[in-house]
Amino acid sequence: MNPLRPEVLPIVGTEWALPVRQRLYHSVPTWVDESAVYFVTVCCAQRGGNQLNQVETFAAMTAALEYYVISGRWWVEVFLAMPDHWHALISFPRDENMTDVLKDWKRYVAKRAGVKWQDGFFEHRLRTQESAEEKWHYIEQNPVRKDLCTRVEEWPWAWEAK
Repeated sequence: MNPLRPEVLPIVGTEWALPVRQRLYHSVPTWVDESAVYFVTVCCAQRGGNQLNQVETFAAMTAALEYYVISGRWWVEVFLAMPDHWHALISFPRDENMTDVLKDWKRYVAKRAGVKWQDGFFEHRLRTQESAEEKWHYIEQNPVRKDLCTRVEEWPWAWEAK
């Protein structure tokens, strides 16, 4: 085994064994400021379909999103749904666990709108204002990049904090 590439496992028979996927735990270190912003991506279980860009589904997602904002479980700056995943910039209060909040939200939306989610989510803590602006731009340009619309303003499946 190459110590510089620990993800490569030894040969099994005549084939390389696939790497074992490690579970990512999303615990926020205590030294991270409560106002830290995270770039979050959540995917549907089946990629390539269109579960999220439906009027009823988006309404359920944004109603739950706004309820969580009002109840103080998270603060969302921007939320954009693509057909099979969504991106958002989110902050979490110190007394809320990011994993629990997202799991609860996903469970609620699954029950209300029938969305089947992938297990877990992707998050990246943004460390600078420049990084936050880059991610905001990435989020809003995602449907344009995927040729789902020609201008950001045309995309109806976005929500921004007021």
